[in-house]
Amino acid sequence: MFTVNINNKEYQHETDMKLLPFLREVLHLAGTKDGCSEGACGACTVIVDGKTARACILSLSKLQGKKITTIEGLSEREADVYSYCFAQAGAVQCGFCIPGMIMSAKALLDVNTNPTRADIKKAIRGNICRCTGYIKIEDAILMAADYFKNDKIVNWDCEEGKLGQRMRRVDAVEKALGKGIYTDDIVVEGMVFGKCIRSKYPRARIVKIDKSKAEADERCIKVITAEDVPLNEHGHLVKDWPVFIQEGKITHYTGDAICLVVSEDQDALDELCSLVEIEYEELEGVFSAQEALEKRGVINVHHDRDNIMYKLKLERGDVDKALEESEYTVTYDFSTPHTEHAFMEMECAVALYDDRTKGVLVYTSGQSVFDEQREISHLLRLDISQVRCKSALVGGGFGGKEDMSVQHHAALAAYLLKRPVKVKLTRQESLDVHPKRHPMDMHVVIGCDKNGIIKGSIIDIISDTGAYASLGGPVLQRACTHAAGPYNYQNIRITGKALYTNNVPSGAFRGFGVTQSCFAFECALDKLAEKVGIDPFEIRYRNAIKPGDIMPNGQIASGDTGLIECLDAVRDAYYSNPKNGIACALKNSGLGVGVPDTGRCRISIEDGKIHIRTSAACMGQGLATVALMITVETTGLKSDDIIVELPDTARTPNSGTSTASRQTAFTGEAVKRAAQALAEALKSVSISELEGQEFFGEFTYLTDALYSQKENPISHLAYSYSAQVVELDDDGRLKKVTAACDAGTVINMTSIEGQVEGGVVMGLGYALTENFKIDQGHVKSKYGTLGLFRATETPEIEVQLVNGPKRGFAAYGAKGIGELCTIPTAPAVQHAYYKRDGIFRTSLPLEGTPYKK
Repeated sequence: MFTVNINNKEYQHETDMKLLPFLREVLHLAGTKDGCSEGACGACTVIVDGKTARACILSLSKLQGKKITTIEGLSEREADVYSYCFAQAGAVQCGFCIPGMIMSAKALLDVNTNPTRADIKKAIRGNICRCTGYIKIEDAILMAADYFKNDKIVNWDCEEGKLGQRMRRVDAVEKALGKGIYTDDIVVEGMVFGKCIRSKYPRARIVKIDKSKAEADERCIKVITAEDVPLNEHGHLVKDWPVFIQEGKITHYTGDAICLVVSEDQDALDELCSLVEIEYEELEGVFSAQEALEKRGVINVHHDRDNIMYKLKLERGDVDKALEESEYTVTYDFSTPHTEHAFMEMECAVALYDDRTKGVLVYTSGQSVFDEQREISHLLRLDISQVRCKSALVGGGFGGKEDMSVQHHAALAAYLLKRPVKVKLTRQESLDVHPKRHPMDMHVVIGCDKNGIIKGSIIDIISDTGAYASLGGPVLQRACTHAAGPYNYQNIRITGKALYTNNVPSGAFRGFGVTQSCFAFECALDKLAEKVGIDPFEIRYRNAIKPGDIMPNGQIASGDTGLIECLDAVRDAYYSNPKNGIACALKNSGLGVGVPDTGRCRISIEDGKIHIRTSAACMGQGLATVALMITVETTGLKSDDIIVELPDTARTPNSGTSTASRQTAFTGEAVKRAAQALAEALKSVSISELEGQEFFGEFTYLTDALYSQKENPISHLAYSYSAQVVELDDDGRLKKVTAACDAGTVINMTSIEGQVEGGVVMGLGYALTENFKIDQGHVKSKYGTLGLFRATETPEIEVQLVNGPKRGFAAYGAKGIGELCTIPTAPAVQHAYYKRDGIFRTSLPLEGTPYKK
């Protein structure tokens, strides 16, 4: 018998086990989160005898006689101060890491109420945050220290919520205190658990699956294989991904699911999986885009498909003539690696059989409940009305939760067994299975006249899309359509190919292909400036797109174009040190290129409250608060009277996926239109008289197709722009990043600052430390070796928010920030190191820096 003291209460347990599952599964104290179960992320931080500790590492046997404090053990005063300060400072985005952060903060402030920022960085060094960039978390801890030291009273007065103001996020407090419900926190009576067996080889024929020993074990409910699936296929855009690889068929990567083992005993799953005997015939695979290209027809990743999954060619003007007449040209080759999203919350789904519809209810943490509903109903061969998907809180996404990972397996098991089923990936399974950022090889040629005015560019991009299509086509589109940079010239030839390989699939990732092509173009542009003999800032300023100019893709830059304003904002920062680096970027808002794109919102009056209902996923970017603030701005109502519901296919209208920096503009405009209808009704009646009524808003924006023959096609609703300056210290380490962004009208000042800071830090990791390692199709990376930035490595970040001369028309002129802020960081870092040591680096992560020697 083991006795442990948790939050000043003693508990006994007969068997030894790790503290984390004891807290979550036995005591149902779900505030302590499981982010890796490897002791590397800090999400499960607790305090043991005054010191921080990882609950996933410690066993009950090691904790006897010690005092353990979890997030639930905060005093009323502590809970009030920490939740207020973290909300007020904007420290809570997806929120999954925050309870652990607060426990690390408490351990520090319990002994030091006058910490420096350096003290705080050191105290939270063991806690990873993938959203905020740490700065606002540090601000929150400094604020909390002030409240404790000076015994300040917390003031929870209702915030006005007008556009451009600073406002606490609507879900910040529940997330901070561990009370918000993520999918893994859901417990259903009679719930059973599922775990997939994955392929041993990247490419192999499954000769035989023998599940008899596993199913003979009384702990095993069922081993589900391809034969049990009504329609054994799924895929976001291309149905090329089997639910399970069946006997006789060939695997495509090591993350392929062979079968799903289901048991009432979650702890028995690994052993039961080991009882399933699988016979393989290992086959030769292809493990790079170039190899897949060379071996087309000899080794096809998919027997019925070409290795070229998608290709495109964009051509405008006469680029050959333009380059021939150019005074200066540069030609370089660049490459970028796989990188991992590393969202804090691992993939998890809980599915229940629905007796009424003879279908399923699925709780998820993905990026679009309607995409999940569509995919699940397809593979179960059910009418879409028989599948209901509800989102819990989403612990980060960055594009990595657009594809099916566990949702379809949980839904299938619940449908077959007519029992509640939870399927959750371990952190290593998450690394092994879900799509990454596309590796790309890029060949860039740029020419200019004697004054540095760009005349034309030729760019060729080859992308490794991995085992399945995922969003490889649209990602390559964005990489190519943005590859020519945010500059005023019209002679281009841009070609791209996305290749199937036997690597982990590649898919959506913050920046959506533009991070890769921007790195290549901006670095080459620095060398072009060098040839001309002008300053890298000056070549950008001379060529910067302005309202009324024609972009390389032919679209006329709209009146809200603010690249010049971005450059003006960073001018002083750039020239403050002759070795500072600079880069610019643009990013589309909306799906664009002819793809139908609609935002929707329904506002209903229920029990005297205003309910905002939209399926737009809030995965840390703050969309729920954006919707609330737009409603306040439009109606004049108080923020306390408004509730923003979580996505639910039965209640919230389809507003598309949270991708392409589209939700603020598209769903924001839909919210505005619904709120305008409500405001009109309120002119003649009171809220109470509108009880039960609903107001619908919809916004659709039509764009021209990718290969439109129009002289000036409209490719996207809008573009956002950025310029970033990177300064290094005397030791070659990061000192400061100045990030100027034109994201249109600012909805929530605190939130957009946090988005920029977090995006910049993600970009710094991409530039310097992150490299998801795959060797011959086998994942070699562990969570602790991903190279994720920590608080102690994060430099000062100054955010400058600017606007173009005019305001856009959608969502009061807001354009989106989530992806833009990450894109120019890597080339700006490369430029700073080039100025420092004269080494022109053409691949990421950058070699020969203090971060990667």
